[in-house]
Amino acid sequence: MSPVPGAEGRDARGGFLGISRRTRTIAVIVACALFMQNLDSTVIATALPTMARAFGVDPVRMNVALTAYLLALAVFIPASGWMADRFGARTVFRASVAVFTLGSVLCGRADTLGFLIAARIVQGAGGAMMVPVGRLVLLRATPREELVAAMAWLSIPALLGPVMGPPLGGFIVTYASWRWIFDINVPVGVLGMIAVSRFIEESAEARPGRFDAIGLLLSGTALSALMFGLEFLGRGTVSPVIAAALLGGGLFAGLLYLRHARVHPAPLIDLSLLRVPGFRVALSAMMLFRAGIGAIPFLLPLMLQVGFGDSAVKSGLITFASAAGALVVKPATQAALHRFGFRNTLVWNGVISAAMVGACAAFRPAWPAAAIYAVLLVGGMFRSLQFTTYNTLAYGDVPRQKMSGATGFYAAGQQLATTIGISLGALALEATTGLAAHRAPTPWDFSVAFLVVTLVMLGAVPVAFAMPRTAGDDLAGRAPARPAAAD
Repeated sequence: MSPVPGAEGRDARGGFLGISRRTRTIAVIVACALFMQNLDSTVIATALPTMARAFGVDPVRMNVALTAYLLALAVFIPASGWMADRFGARTVFRASVAVFTLGSVLCGRADTLGFLIAARIVQGAGGAMMVPVGRLVLLRATPREELVAAMAWLSIPALLGPVMGPPLGGFIVTYASWRWIFDINVPVGVLGMIAVSRFIEESAEARPGRFDAIGLLLSGTALSALMFGLEFLGRGTVSPVIAAALLGGGLFAGLLYLRHARVHPAPLIDLSLLRVPGFRVALSAMMLFRAGIGAIPFLLPLMLQVGFGDSAVKSGLITFASAAGALVVKPATQAALHRFGFRNTLVWNGVISAAMVGACAAFRPAWPAAAIYAVLLVGGMFRSLQFTTYNTLAYGDVPRQKMSGATGFYAAGQQLATTIGISLGALALEATTGLAAHRAPTPWDFSVAFLVVTLVMLGAVPVAFAMPRTAGDDLAGRAPARPAAAD
């Protein structure tokens, strides 16, 4: 990565994770915005039945509020890189926080389902830009030697949001109005916009070429059709024929995009990034790993509440243990990578992370709560280290002029992998329950589902093992820093 303009004026490094105060401040600002988006995308699910009663509609119809948000993400994420280059990363990031906050205000004022759907699309458009462009803001402001520490901060929202969302949503709808689910974003968003204006500088980049409208149409169609096809197939909310048609249409649109990207001078999703070894390995391994992790927020609360008969509150308190583990390991991230290197960390930490998810298959109602807490806490620690390692490796060798495209590409892969994980977990659970002729899923049915997603996670290990042993050594401080990638 190229040196950041003005980097020579940075203050001395702070003691925490060897990161400068300037980088740490920007990391906290971006992490808070990402946490807000990750939390909101999960907290609403718990409130849907209450909202359905308020709107006077069937609760099943409320799922469209979730799909509208996912649709906006799928359409706008690929455009995030071009927007950041055209208008400036800080400007677009601040505007995306504003749009997300406005969407939250509108959602909180909704009095009909149609109004809520429109507001969720606005909110999703803001969220689609906020995640990749926020990451881009941090990458452009972070020296190469601080990249590991900076990425450690950004993996926290991905782990905390899905775990905290359901219990927080249950608490709000139980003790307050469902509208507070959206209103809590307003002060965070306003403070975020002020902080961006105060602490983040605009980075000057070359103006991008002409906007790839055809690429947006094809990539948006491919991503949205694949995501919804997987979602519907996993949850069984529509006919399997419709789900299969969506998947087929998504694959066809994806093939058309591949053909388009080969001839377009500046495609919206830059496939040439796959020639960067670190980015290619991180993206492919991350998607397998995240697919397994993506199933946990779906399977674990369901197992505790349906399989074990626990209350929603107790379930939320138990699942929060994995988030606590993610926080605990952050200060040790850089030391671990320096000691073991990227390849060894991704291989052996990947095996341990998968084993901890597999251990969830052994959970039974008779287990002491402390034992379940311990498994989730330790598992959260190893998963957090794995995500930080993937995120650092992905961007470590990407040339500066391609960084905006890399963040959008990587964010699209993350979103698709999460959807695959949820769908895979749901399919495995439904298939096992059906084959066993159970009226409702039993603990054994959940065990099979957890083992299936564990096998998917293990698929990331051989991908990482194929890396050179010295890959990323300069990022981990194990070798002299290489010259920055040319602009």
